[in-house]
Amino acid sequence: MSWSGDEPDNPDVPSRRLPSDLEPSAWARARASHPVEHDLTVTNPTACGLPYPDDLLRGLASPASLSYRPDPKGLRSAREAVASESAARGATVDPERIVLTASSSEAYGFLFKVLCDPGDAVLVPAPSYPLFEHLASLDGVRTVTYPLDQDHGWQPIPPRPPVRGARAALLVHPNNPTGSWAEREAVEGFAPLPLIVDEVFLDFPLDGSTPRTFAARESGLTFTLGGLSKSRGLPQLKLSWIVVSGPEAEVARVLPSLEFIADTYLSVATPVQEALGSILKGALPVQQAIRDRCAANLSSARTLAARVPSVEILPPGGGWSVVLRYPNVIPEESLVLDLLKRDRVAIHPVYFFDFPTEGYLVASLLPERSTFDAGLTRVLDAIASAL
Repeated sequence: MSWSGDEPDNPDVPSRRLPSDLEPSAWARARASHPVEHDLTVTNPTACGLPYPDDLLRGLASPASLSYRPDPKGLRSAREAVASESAARGATVDPERIVLTASSSEAYGFLFKVLCDPGDAVLVPAPSYPLFEHLASLDGVRTVTYPLDQDHGWQPIPPRPPVRGARAALLVHPNNPTGSWAEREAVEGFAPLPLIVDEVFLDFPLDGSTPRTFAARESGLTFTLGGLSKSRGLPQLKLSWIVVSGPEAEVARVLPSLEFIADTYLSVATPVQEALGSILKGALPVQQAIRDRCAANLSSARTLAARVPSVEILPPGGGWSVVLRYPNVIPEESLVLDLLKRDRVAIHPVYFFDFPTEGYLVASLLPERSTFDAGLTRVLDAIASAL
């Protein structure tokens, strides 16, 4: 095939939107080559021995799924089910302001397309989940990090002066992995930027509080994300949602664009939309089982860590993770590699999450109790022996 027009002599293949280095890290290579007996990094709830009702997915076989009736925003019945979820959290949401997606990652992609031109920037928290830079880059968007203030409950610190070319600010509520809730006063410091608020872990408080959703925020344009993957422990069903709120004129201006993008992809399968209401209700015991597992493992972590006075379990507000702080006298990578190779324990180093310093580790609270206790004991013994 021949091409006409001006072309570069050496086009960039792969695209510069992809990372320049796709080689696995030393930690990933060590994990691949050393069998893990105690996995403290697992985030797949279906692999953690949690009980799932046998008939939970029966609704996927509904005869209604044989009829394809695409709606760019998602089937009305499914959006009504999401609106009911928001109502249970104290937010009244119009189903017409809800857009379904196949995943939270896809939701971010839709929103970057709506809000940004290539070269624009979005503000992302640090520390936080290590995915935003890749998602933004795939849409030709830059990320600029803003810090979370550990001395004040990991609250966001909006950049001053404002970042030139920034088109939105991302919040994770509660944050992954710190578990911190974003306080309203701190969040309003990002005005007038639109907010993208990731609430996938909202249903898992660990501090006894009642979580507050941003889904009804009216002070500024807000996109609140949720989904089945975390809220019901069902990552394989591939259904998430965006709730749009804010001043009426701004919502009215952005919704048609978001609907156009969703219509271009039509990515959410009909069966899971048809069954969404029954799945949300039927999987409530799974949600509770995850809450109980995380609470029990957090309690155990505090008990175990109390035997090593130099280790602190940072108090999480919610989510599925816990952060351990230890004296910064052991090189982080050496510690996590030794744990993999010698102790067959996998635990996350914090450079994955863009922590400002070493001296922290991140453990998942999802493993079965025996795995969690055995793995964390080996981690604590390794730290104690190095001090």
